[in-house]
Amino acid sequence: MSETITSTPAWTRDQIAARVAQDIPDGAVVNLGIGLPTKVANHLPSDREVILHSENGVVGMGPAPAKGEEDYDLINAGKQPVTLLPGGCFFHHADSFAMMRGGHLDVCVLGAFQVSATGDLANWSTGAPDAIPAVGGAMDLALGAKKTYVMMDLLTKTGESKLVQACTYPITGINCVSRLYTDVAVIDLTPQGAKVIDLVDGLSFAELQKLTPVELIDARA
Repeated sequence: MSETITSTPAWTRDQIAARVAQDIPDGAVVNLGIGLPTKVANHLPSDREVILHSENGVVGMGPAPAKGEEDYDLINAGKQPVTLLPGGCFFHHADSFAMMRGGHLDVCVLGAFQVSATGDLANWSTGAPDAIPAVGGAMDLALGAKKTYVMMDLLTKTGESKLVQACTYPITGINCVSRLYTDVAVIDLTPQGAKVIDLVDGLSFAELQKLTPVELIDARA
């Protein structure tokens, strides 16, 4: 299915990140994936203690540093400079992966090329001839965290839905995505179907349904 989104209302990257941050509970240990998910750190409510983990061996990360105060010895997995909160620490890469694989993360937030209606994740390669496969720790995160959230635009630049019945790109993890945050809607992927729990202002449920081949359920309160 191909649709144009030039005139479709949409949340900004920071608005999507703020929406994810809203759903992260107090006391959670969270890994933010490379790219768009890193923005979530800048929107976490000040009245919650959320412990941010990075697969390169950091726990207790704070928001991005102010311009001019970057320390490139203190970076996240995407090589972006970060800050460290009181009590934060560094450790070996192997220990970081042990945390991921051992079920010690409450939530991971990842980007994606495709997500299926049943929660399958494809986020490490498009399979294109010039693509550079880079799975990193995505498989460990997607299957090791108690909950996996995905942030992505609903449509590709050519208007194809990234929410699909079945992934056509190489799979990162099967049935692992529980909630999908897009630029137009927030969707829970459940055994009962894809439930829309939030929708950008100015877009109707019927208009949203036209953007994806996956049958959606309107579950907004």
